[in-house]
Amino acid sequence: MTAVRFQVAALLAAFALCTAMSSPAQAQKKYDSGASDTEIRIGNIMPYSGPASAYAAIGRTEEAYFNKINAEGGINGRKIKFISYDDGYSPPKTAEQARKLVESDGVLLIFGSLGTSTNGAIRKYMNEKKVPQLFVASGASKWNDPRQYPWTMGWQPSYASEARIYAKYIMKEKPDAKIGLLYQNDDFGKDYLKGLKEGLGPKASMIVLEESYDTSEPAIDDHVVKLKASGADVFISITTPKFAAQAIKKAAEISWHPLHIISNVSASVGGVLEPAGLEISQGVLSATYTKDGSDPQWNADDGMKKFYSFLAQYEPKANKLDAGVVFGYAAAQTMVKVLQMCGDDLTRENVMKQAASIRDFEPDTLLPGIKINTASDNFAPIEQLQMMRFKGKKWELFGDVISSEMNH
Repeated sequence: MTAVRFQVAALLAAFALCTAMSSPAQAQKKYDSGASDTEIRIGNIMPYSGPASAYAAIGRTEEAYFNKINAEGGINGRKIKFISYDDGYSPPKTAEQARKLVESDGVLLIFGSLGTSTNGAIRKYMNEKKVPQLFVASGASKWNDPRQYPWTMGWQPSYASEARIYAKYIMKEKPDAKIGLLYQNDDFGKDYLKGLKEGLGPKASMIVLEESYDTSEPAIDDHVVKLKASGADVFISITTPKFAAQAIKKAAEISWHPLHIISNVSASVGGVLEPAGLEISQGVLSATYTKDGSDPQWNADDGMKKFYSFLAQYEPKANKLDAGVVFGYAAAQTMVKVLQMCGDDLTRENVMKQAASIRDFEPDTLLPGIKINTASDNFAPIEQLQMMRFKGKKWELFGDVISSEMNH
């Protein structure tokens, strides 16, 4: 009995010693370049000029959100210093700005930089330097490759995720569909095409015609005529805004009335549906993951109330109808969440570790039921969308939130 008592006492003493030793270690602050007791330096690259400057609203909203966080005392007492540069949407310029942020400004990470080709130009560099390239603002699937690029992570649903959701919708609502596809002949179009075929699986034979177009073509009318002639009764338009508007117009002109789905990037009422003609855009389908700042149905929503009061106080010039503003707010909110999760361990390695362990996080401007989840082997934070139909002068959400995850 005495021996047992002695063992227990020894174990308790050892445990007390371990606890005493681990407490100071846990309280120890750890920093990499860009973090200190008072500051966290975040880099960002945006097209404030050039062909994609409409997206500049994202960067301005993110800056305003970090100003709000700083005014409220910062993150665990540290203020965010947000350093945002213009790349004019030119990959060589992006590379130059990324080097400046990492090597001269000494940022902890680069957050929310916009564009597929632009982020592609810095991905290898960021991974060689082991600097987080977090929450890339582009829907390309390639940002979810933790094995090869463990320092790069996307944020929005990928084009392939969105396409898988359309596949699920078609198989459920129109199981005998004949699908005609028009897609842009580049990474954007091919990503969608791949996602659609994955989603259809053995039913990929429902696709009766695939037509690709190049962005250098002035018009896509001939492709739309061919798609109608194929007998397709579902038309999926994997197009950027200018061509999406042309496709809606041409289908109406030749009296072709298929079930018409357009990609989320072309779901702008002002940029696509108005130029095409609101009357001929009725019934067009798409999918989304964010609340629409122009839709009065969200006026009583708690998250959107916070968003509107943030705009009034910190970014009064912002256009709340601009989807980029809603996007920038939610992305910045996700970044803040990750930094809060880091506590006093603000090393680049821990930033990536926390970014890869987000559970059921719901930013204010995402649709109800859409949650951010990540894991060490899944760098795709948002994989759910909700279908919407154009009616009158606005989009109407319908059905449940659909997950793009494959049911293997």
